[in-house]
Amino acid sequence: MFLPNTSEVEVSTFLLIGIPGLEHMHGWISIPICLMYLMAIVGNCTILCVTRTEPSLHEPMYYFLSMLALSDLGLSCSSIPTMLSFFLFNTMGISVDACIAQEFFIHGFTDMESSVLLIMSFDRFVAIRHPLRYSSILTSSRVVQIGLVFAVKSILLVLPLPFTLKRLRYCNKRLLSHSYCLHQDVMKLACSDNKVNFYYGLFVALCMMSDSVFIAVSYVFILKTELGIASHGERLKARNTCVSHICAVLIFYVPIITLATMHRFAKHKSPLAMILIADAFLLVPPLMNPIVYCVKTRQIRVKVLEKLGLKSK
Repeated sequence: MFLPNTSEVEVSTFLLIGIPGLEHMHGWISIPICLMYLMAIVGNCTILCVTRTEPSLHEPMYYFLSMLALSDLGLSCSSIPTMLSFFLFNTMGISVDACIAQEFFIHGFTDMESSVLLIMSFDRFVAIRHPLRYSSILTSSRVVQIGLVFAVKSILLVLPLPFTLKRLRYCNKRLLSHSYCLHQDVMKLACSDNKVNFYYGLFVALCMMSDSVFIAVSYVFILKTELGIASHGERLKARNTCVSHICAVLIFYVPIITLATMHRFAKHKSPLAMILIADAFLLVPPLMNPIVYCVKTRQIRVKVLEKLGLKSK
């Protein structure tokens, strides 16, 4: 007769962790996190407000930028409040259901941002390859359709994750690896078979990383087109239109690739370095993307300064 293992106690709450070795400074660490969160909210809301209210910015490039701002807002709002609650009030516990819901939104908005960066690389290719036909190729209705298709794709891609996690049993192990919830982190705490979660999580990760491959391919074609432009001034102008997007791609993908490389190849992984890079992935892109686009894109910079009652040079 089968006897259940009474030592396996099913848990209803997971425990978050902060930064190893700096537990005594968690209160101080919450200050820059809070400032970065507020700046990310203000910056991305400014992008959305300026793009919506300025008719001169009603162009495909700025519509896609608005999609990027929405993705950044979603990524910030789904993760950073939990981090702040932990660092400010030492709120270590999070229910299993809340944790599963949070990982769904974090992964969903992460994939959405990756998709938007891919769309923006295609936008830059069309603008450089077919400048005279740009507006006719990327019409407003077509931009909306592209945005909706990729948004639905991101939702459907990560939708199975919470259901596959929910079917698992969690017993004894409760300690997560971050101050927020990720699919791979929650999956490792299960005491039942998690092969489905492992393989589907790998599939989701590969789908997102494939976006970076297509972005690289887009820039190969952009570079090829740029080299075919006879005028040096036109080549420089074409190159400058891509600088902001390249910065956004690097800000987003460098932490992801660094973490993946450390997980795969590092023999002696530093827990502190892993946590700092993972936190930077959630904190830095929503903060830096509005700054990069305001600094490098003159049209946005001018309109933002006008809204603030200042004049741009």
